[in-house]
Amino acid sequence: MKLKHVILLFSVLVLIWACATQPEVTPDSARAGNGDELFSRAEEFFEAGAYAEALTLFLEYIQRYEDQSLAAAALMKIGFIHAANGEYQSARSAYQRIPADYPSNSFVQDALVEELYTYYQQGRYPDVIQLAPATLQRLDSNLYIFKTYALIGDTYLALDSPIDAIDNYVRARENATELEQQAILDKLKEAIARLDTADIAILVNHPDDSLPMDFLLYQLGLNYALEEKYDDALNILAEFIKRYPDNENRILVESLIDEIKKNAVFKQNTIGVLLPLSGPYEKFGLRALKGIELALDHFSSQEDNPPINISVKDSGADPDKTIMALEELYQDQVAAILGPIVTSAVAAREAQRMGIPIITLTQKDDIPGIGDKVFRNFITPKMQVQAITSFTVESLGLYRFAILYPDENYGLTFMNLFWDALIELGGQVVGVESYNPKQTDFTDPIKKLVGLYYEIPEDLKAENDFAEDGDQPITVADIDEKAPEEGSGRESEEAADEEEEPEPIVDFDAIFIPDSPGLAGLIVPQLAYFDIKDVYLLGTNLWHSDTLIRIADQYVQGAVMPDGFFAEGTSPAVQNFVAKFEETYQEKPDFIEAVVFDSAMILFHAVSRPHIRYRNEIRDELLNLDNFPGITGITRFDENGEVQKKLHLLRIKGKRFVELE
Repeated sequence: MKLKHVILLFSVLVLIWACATQPEVTPDSARAGNGDELFSRAEEFFEAGAYAEALTLFLEYIQRYEDQSLAAAALMKIGFIHAANGEYQSARSAYQRIPADYPSNSFVQDALVEELYTYYQQGRYPDVIQLAPATLQRLDSNLYIFKTYALIGDTYLALDSPIDAIDNYVRARENATELEQQAILDKLKEAIARLDTADIAILVNHPDDSLPMDFLLYQLGLNYALEEKYDDALNILAEFIKRYPDNENRILVESLIDEIKKNAVFKQNTIGVLLPLSGPYEKFGLRALKGIELALDHFSSQEDNPPINISVKDSGADPDKTIMALEELYQDQVAAILGPIVTSAVAAREAQRMGIPIITLTQKDDIPGIGDKVFRNFITPKMQVQAITSFTVESLGLYRFAILYPDENYGLTFMNLFWDALIELGGQVVGVESYNPKQTDFTDPIKKLVGLYYEIPEDLKAENDFAEDGDQPITVADIDEKAPEEGSGRESEEAADEEEEPEPIVDFDAIFIPDSPGLAGLIVPQLAYFDIKDVYLLGTNLWHSDTLIRIADQYVQGAVMPDGFFAEGTSPAVQNFVAKFEETYQEKPDFIEAVVFDSAMILFHAVSRPHIRYRNEIRDELLNLDNFPGITGITRFDENGEVQKKLHLLRIKGKRFVELE
């Protein structure tokens, strides 16, 4: 059983609250007259749960026999029935009559406490806190003092103020009978379990005989373990066993200590690598492995660095295979995991369950949200659209955009993100059209985008051609009369044809096309065919491909796209990485090799810190990463484990890509 599961199991406490029973109504010699039979009938209905009938009879009794000794008892039952029906104001009215009209009756203290309880039932907790001191002053019985302090404690707990609840539970405990001690102790434990760790530590360091010190120590050790402060947890739990060797929780504490020590057993300098080395994504896995191998060689070449070992497992594209590979890495006692490229959600959940920090290589949504040990170092759609929109709106001053996207998941994702990002920056989407990603002719969506697809209805044409004189439409005869005498014939026909041919409405400054270089290369020339010129062409990182230039060439000049890595960059670190990669593998590295190189270097540095004793400290190292100078850019993780880095913006110039400053 994994440590987190054991801790949660230990923290489950069964808390029982046993309410004291109401004193029974016993007939006495003062009970006489015709009221006896009426009260008895009301009692029979009450005991049978027929509250409506009982209420009618009790009300009748009060109306007819309010001066008899059982009147207070009848009012108590009336208050109870109203409260059970949620009629708290009516219940209070009944309870308030008892001390007002029958001040010496034995039910006065019951009524005072029950009146207070109606406010609690209504959720009017401030009223309970405000009225409770006055109620306590009127009580002289330990039973009712106990019940009132317990109620105040419950109220503070409902207000999420466990420290105040504890204070009142302690006072209740001082007035509790032997039978009530366990119930109030359980309430104390519930309140303690809801304290912040710092508050529990204060109570532990200031011993108080009125508090369950054994449970305080137990809960403090448990909290430290849950917060992964394992050294503090071991110290407190050891102190617990020393002070309370015969405590009922001793076995649980010993098991928790064993689990913590077991969790501390891992090979600090061993990194698990999870990649698709077989199946449809094999080529990506092999490329990523080259980045890791180069990182290992680079890290090991530096004299001050300790030796790092890697344990490589094949995840394929199979979730079951991924889980099996993770189990093997757990058995190998790896300190952290890098990967995978696919099946990342499955891997992240398993690594989180095992308590192993993992840096995933995926752009899928919400991966870091799986848990506090899950990180991501990869280019995401959101990062891309933020880079593009920030550049075009804030740097270029463009505000009107069109979107032409493939009707599938990739295109829909980018379209929505791009639109949202523009709205945040004050930009405007003036046209959106989708297309079937399997088609090669994009005439229809392009014509729709610029208003050429739908013909103008004849009636609208006529309306638009109204003459100024009398608002009458211009007729064919009118046109003939106004035609010039010279230049008639073919020239006139050509002029008419030109006038009839509609012009495209290009009311946008830039067009965003989130698609592959192959399809984008087919679309862009067709834009030019329909006179969509002098607008910025915007794409995703997929556009960073020689394929796009080869297909579209002159039509994609000046196109802008983001990417996470630029091999032609001027940075010395990038140039050295590219040179070393080409020397080792006789090929040029791409983004995946670069980002895996960075991720591996980040993990190598994190696990090699001399103070590392537990895996959660590796997680903390990653969270505290301070602008790591990676070849894919300055890198850090936010508090959720999401990578934060600035992407490169590239532009097509001639036959190559250049970086925008």
